[in-house]
Amino acid sequence: MPQAQKARILIVDEDARASRLLNAEIQRTGLDTSIASSAAEAIHMFRLLNPALVVLDPVMAGSADLELLERFRQMKPGVGVIVVSEQNSAEFVFQVSKAGADDYLGKPVDPRELDARVSQVLERQRLLSEASQPQNQVRANSDFAMLFGTSPKMEEVKNTIEQVADTNATVLIRGESGTGKGVVARMIYEQSLRRDKPFVKVNCAAIPHELLESELFGYEQGAFTGAIRQKLGKFELANFGTLFLDEVSEMHPALQAKLLHVLQDGEFSRLGGKRDISVDVRILAATNKQLERAVAEGVFREDLFYRLNVITIHIPALRERREEVPVFLDYFLRKYSEFYGKQPPPFSDFAISRILEYNWPGNIREIENLVKRYVIVGNEAQIIRELSTLKPIAGALAADIQPGAGDSRTVGRNPQPASGAIPITSGKPKSAEEDIPSLLDIGRRAAMRAEREAIERTLAQTRWNRRQAARILKVSYKALLNKLKSMEEQDAKNKNLSA
Repeated sequence: MPQAQKARILIVDEDARASRLLNAEIQRTGLDTSIASSAAEAIHMFRLLNPALVVLDPVMAGSADLELLERFRQMKPGVGVIVVSEQNSAEFVFQVSKAGADDYLGKPVDPRELDARVSQVLERQRLLSEASQPQNQVRANSDFAMLFGTSPKMEEVKNTIEQVADTNATVLIRGESGTGKGVVARMIYEQSLRRDKPFVKVNCAAIPHELLESELFGYEQGAFTGAIRQKLGKFELANFGTLFLDEVSEMHPALQAKLLHVLQDGEFSRLGGKRDISVDVRILAATNKQLERAVAEGVFREDLFYRLNVITIHIPALRERREEVPVFLDYFLRKYSEFYGKQPPPFSDFAISRILEYNWPGNIREIENLVKRYVIVGNEAQIIRELSTLKPIAGALAADIQPGAGDSRTVGRNPQPASGAIPITSGKPKSAEEDIPSLLDIGRRAAMRAEREAIERTLAQTRWNRRQAARILKVSYKALLNKLKSMEEQDAKNKNLSA
């Protein structure tokens, strides 16, 4: 296939003999290859070469660490990854697929099997690239958009989209991470009068604020060191079309003023430019944060908030529309079965009942990743075990904020202990003094609830990527796992006490 012949493959294996064998076999098929023998070298070469596919043995210094795989995915979400390893337990293969690998091969690697898997992954990338072309992207989003409206709450969202799509009004799309804000933006664009003009997306959280200004507004040649030629910004590229500012709440305050100026006057200047440029761009913005709170805290401009908040579309969380869960299961199962060329059996009634019990803090994105793992691994029992592990954590925050939980007005009423609270039990009746917790107990319980909330929120934000969550929370990966285990044990203990 012509595209595959141009693809570059990065082989990452600290075993020099194994990497040479992999290199020789892949080169035999006419593909370009490079070899890295350490994590640091792999990251450097990945940035330098921008490979289409990585063949990775994640065992470094004698132990398996999937953080390198996750790092590749963060730097280039579309990169193909094939894991090769002597570890072949079902748990290891499951963790590999969960970390984002496209395929797995056990060592020693069969050359014919390696050729077949490399070809399959590169072919998937070619199909995915074709699907991202405008015509096919519209079709894909339309297919997905058909799922909107299968619940009363989403029917309201769909009606609002139809009402605002053919206007030029700025729309602020709000909702938790993974609820489908990007899909809503696409639906507005595809039903608008600008659907034949460009649709340009900018993720404000993914670009360092030092670079975001040049990304949005472009720069002139010589504007700064390294600016060897003129670059057009996203506003110019989206002229007469639509610009989608995702995660707009993450925009640096210094840049918010310039964005406000464009929204008010339709004019801006490139970095290093000497004249203003006029543009006609419709703005769609999305956020998973409470912008009102950001305004109150002084990190988001109030005037910009009102400029963006002309029309608001709020997308409810998946837990608020559970009737859609089976629809998404069926949709993603068909999609990834075709994509990966596998035919796993449909989810059993028991599995669907367990899936419906889960709170889905990562929303549609989380359920999509779960179905993708199921298609790759084909082990329903593994999926159920994973949900059983996560379920107590998913329900922790809801339990903590029940009416009366931690409220001083409940003292003396013998309330049920909040999730994570340390129950006070005794074999004899308590006096009024004994029934009142000490300040130390109150502080301990509040700290535990706050800790649970932080862990819950961060896991939802990272789509249950525990390593990334540990980095955000500034604790070791092992410490986070211990926290999760302790919280699960405490929930089980509280459940037994209340039984």
